[in-house]
Amino acid sequence: MEFKCIRGGNGDTEMRKILMDAGELYGKGRMFNHMILAPGRSIGEHRHEGDNEIFYFLKGSGTYNDNGKRLRVFPGDTAVCNDGECHGLVNDGDEPLEFIALILY
Repeated sequence: MEFKCIRGGNGDTEMRKILMDAGELYGKGRMFNHMILAPGRSIGEHRHEGDNEIFYFLKGSGTYNDNGKRLRVFPGDTAVCNDGECHGLVNDGDEPLEFIALILY
């Protein structure tokens, strides 16, 4: 498990690697993780250049920033940030927000 403050977000994010290194993605991506944001934690808004990121939400709720548009997310929701777009995430709920994060080229 890793804990990181991501993209200037508030507090640390718990990251559990599903695949251990980028080679396991056969050069098609660089991250496949199970992520946990505690209540009040966030991933800061950032732009993707040369890749895209997909979040699939498992537990909890939060607010996803989709290029400046704020959307509520719940278990079963998917959010996609394409190359050149911006996104961020805030756990403004009362329980941990768990999701899968996949970054592909």
